[in-house]
Amino acid sequence: MGPRSHIAAAMAVLGLFLAAPAPSQAQALTPTQSEAQAAYDRALGDFKSVLAERRSQIEAKQKLPNLPGQALYLARVAVISTYKNLTDAVPSRIGKPNKFGIPPAYFDAAIEPLVDEYADIFEIMEAPPASAQASVTPFKDVVDLGTAIARVKGLAPAEADAAGRISLGLFYAETNGKQNVRNARSNTYMGSLQTGPSEDRNGQRKWEAIKGAIAAANPALYARDDQEEARSRGTDRRFNHWTNVRDGLMNAHAEPFAEIPAIVKTLPDPIEQMKLFELIQIIPSPTRSALKSGDLLNYRVSDPTIMKHLRNNSIFAFGKADRARSSASFREILGAMWLFKRKFDKAMTKYAEIKPR
Repeated sequence: MGPRSHIAAAMAVLGLFLAAPAPSQAQALTPTQSEAQAAYDRALGDFKSVLAERRSQIEAKQKLPNLPGQALYLARVAVISTYKNLTDAVPSRIGKPNKFGIPPAYFDAAIEPLVDEYADIFEIMEAPPASAQASVTPFKDVVDLGTAIARVKGLAPAEADAAGRISLGLFYAETNGKQNVRNARSNTYMGSLQTGPSEDRNGQRKWEAIKGAIAAANPALYARDDQEEARSRGTDRRFNHWTNVRDGLMNAHAEPFAEIPAIVKTLPDPIEQMKLFELIQIIPSPTRSALKSGDLLNYRVSDPTIMKHLRNNSIFAFGKADRARSSASFREILGAMWLFKRKFDKAMTKYAEIKPR
């Protein structure tokens, strides 16, 4: 066969290849699948639009709307939800793993840059006020406070260390390890541990009740606390890193710290322990009831308000199947907290730096 014949044959094969429909074209989508694809495309377009709008407003130094992060958050929820609906309808759309640790059925790794932009915009919108009182040792402060509180609550040193580690996980879960931040989705919850005014006052009251024990057990920490008390006097104490962490831990976690020995037996994985204490932040009453039940992992919640709180904190929030849940066991709730894992991984890394073995 001469050169021209080779070329002709190659062109004929290429023509057949080009004429053949691509796999996605050959397998036409059903109406349900097409609807799922269209819904995802709309959600993705909306997400890009609101990201661009906020970025433009920030760069133009325009006044942002009240709760400027809420529209962004809802747009991100819609993207993840509609992608999960799409992969439920078209399983072949499940792609490669992503750097956020989101299950691939919920997230297309190709849009990672959009989520990076989302995080950057939130960091700008939630920047601490100019009057905020930062710490030069924010991570160590969290660990020291959690550990000290646990010790005066009667925990042994190893168990108190777990309380310090869990406290650091809470700091990352609430603010990704950023001190004194505001909240772009709420006008109530502020600071390093994102407390409201009543929670802050309650934590302060509980701290006063154990100050004598703290002074006896840890004079250095007591002295630091006196310094921060004086420094924060006359201000919104939630924007003093030390006092906000202290009062946030005392408000919600000091009593549950006493349960750590039993919790560690049920949940030996430190990240699972962090998840549980984050649930005390999100749904405090049911979590305390679950701890008292003697069957933590199988304890179920079914109250619609509680399920709404979970969804509002990115648990069972994505896709029709998850959002249709009317109840869940704590085993299922912990398993659904995959958006928190990356934050807790960071907390574990930071804890290893603070408390090397």
